[in-house]
Amino acid sequence: MGTLKEQLQADMKMHMKSGNRVALTTVRNVLGEITTREKSGKTPVELDDVQIVSLLQKEAAKRRDTAGIYTEAGETERAASETAEAEIIEAYLPAPLTRADVEAIVDEAIADLRAGGEEPTMRQMGQVMKPVTAKVAGRFDGKTVSEIVRSRLA
Repeated sequence: MGTLKEQLQADMKMHMKSGNRVALTTVRNVLGEITTREKSGKTPVELDDVQIVSLLQKEAAKRRDTAGIYTEAGETERAASETAEAEIIEAYLPAPLTRADVEAIVDEAIADLRAGGEEPTMRQMGQVMKPVTAKVAGRFDGKTVSEIVRSRLA
């Protein structure tokens, strides 16, 4: 399988053929956001999967918030439409991790430092966070990850 962006582009073509308008529009909008982000700087960049996952999370959250606003306003059809879009986007997100998964990843990172002959302290928090963040990327709350690392190093 290619990149997340290639997956989105392939799915857009599939939705065109199948006539799934909601999915087509949603995927097309997300790809538009990615393109906008890639071209917005001084020099064009290519977003990697981690950056795209982060963008997808924001897009899904935006739609969930909007759905909430529509629900409060009694606009159930519009709320359902926003929720449907959020669900389409969330299908592209990696499965969330459990706290136990994250604790195991943190313990592994600390064990790797120990294997390198270091006894990690709070000073090495950055060295522990770097590999952990790379593995967890968008699949667990970042603040909680740092709390877990802190509790392990304390």
